[in-house]
Amino acid sequence: MKIVIVGDGKVGSALTVQLAKEGHDVVVIDSNKLVLEEAQKSLDIIVVHGNGATIKTQNQANVQGSDLLIAATSADETNLLCCITAHKLGCAHTIARVRNPDYFSQLYEWKDELGLSMMINPELSTASEIFRLLQFPSFLRRDSFAKGRVEIVEIELGEDSPLDGCLLMDFGKKVKVQVLVCAVQRGSEVFIPDGRFRLQKGDRLHVTAPSGNLAKLIRNLGVSQRKIRDVMIIGGSRIAYYLATELLKSGVNVKLIEKDPARCNELSDTLPKATVINADGSDRNILDTEGLAQTDAVVTLTDFDEENLIISMYANFLGIYKVITKINRTEFNEALTGKGIDCAVSPKDLCCSDIMRYVRAMGNRKGGSVTTLHRIVEDRVEALEFQVGKGLPFLGQPLYKLKLKPGTLIACINRRGRAIIPGGSDAIEAGDSVIVVATADMAIQNLSDIVTG
Repeated sequence: MKIVIVGDGKVGSALTVQLAKEGHDVVVIDSNKLVLEEAQKSLDIIVVHGNGATIKTQNQANVQGSDLLIAATSADETNLLCCITAHKLGCAHTIARVRNPDYFSQLYEWKDELGLSMMINPELSTASEIFRLLQFPSFLRRDSFAKGRVEIVEIELGEDSPLDGCLLMDFGKKVKVQVLVCAVQRGSEVFIPDGRFRLQKGDRLHVTAPSGNLAKLIRNLGVSQRKIRDVMIIGGSRIAYYLATELLKSGVNVKLIEKDPARCNELSDTLPKATVINADGSDRNILDTEGLAQTDAVVTLTDFDEENLIISMYANFLGIYKVITKINRTEFNEALTGKGIDCAVSPKDLCCSDIMRYVRAMGNRKGGSVTTLHRIVEDRVEALEFQVGKGLPFLGQPLYKLKLKPGTLIACINRRGRAIIPGGSDAIEAGDSVIVVATADMAIQNLSDIVTG
């Protein structure tokens, strides 16, 4: 497909890399010549220097002949104007990154009039992800499918885990709940395992389970689980505002530390039930004085990765039950494992996953469309949900008869609201939604891609 990206910042550059890797014709518009030169050196793309909101620049980028325009600049107003202009020029699909909560809440009513196919709010998505993690703090990550009915969760096998040495074919008997281990990370290695795979302590498991089975899974694994009642948030960003709002609604006590006095006043006005502290959250004395050691959970949301990492490491050193770290630069994630950074979230990655899911759904005209896409195991594995149409060639065939490509796994079938962890005798039917797990280098576009022949 022909795709135009306006803005080559964190989100724009990450999307450019992924889309170019998957073989799309990508044009990048930016007002910074140096940024464009760097992008063109490393990728097979076209660049256009200029203001992406103007008709002149969009004509240079041939927006009128493109399938999709993605506006990912730092300004909401510019992104919206880019999409309106592209729509007027005849581009059928547009995506805008909109971060302002006032804009985001009202624009859904105007999507058709403005020509918007999709809006992305990275901060809101990140806050929702963190809130879900705090609901089940034993999980290092949670990804939803089938409208929340199915999840893939990440757990780590501790030193005394009863699953150490367990074969995956015996996993269900051990945990006494209907689940499927769909990916395992062991050190720097990643496995899409079969029933003969033997687990070891220290493994990070990505487990597919119906949402209603999560509590039972934790209980049967013998993992300690306690309710989060007090949360300390470091940094008063938009993410902090969204997260604090959700936490307060659920009855959790929130203490928010922010060093900008003006921002503290805004947060005090909009979050009257939260305790807002005007101080430097990276100062150890402040953290100790404000009771860091006594809180149930800490979420680091400053604008600087270095501060978030140091504060999180200190919180882990103190033995805080749940520590969540916001990281923008995710290329070093694997180096952080075992360093006190167990649970990290990235607004950039969440935003890119949402957009990539939309792009794959656009490009797919057979074999079922992609409705959900999550990148897991440090972006080395993809979990995709497909809506199954009537044209799939292997409908009704038992799964044991299908020859799946290496590195792929059918993790779940959702049929009329019922989640099925599949066995060999199960079959895919029209109308199902199917969750597939595969190594990220496969870049699966449709459900037919998972079988050989």
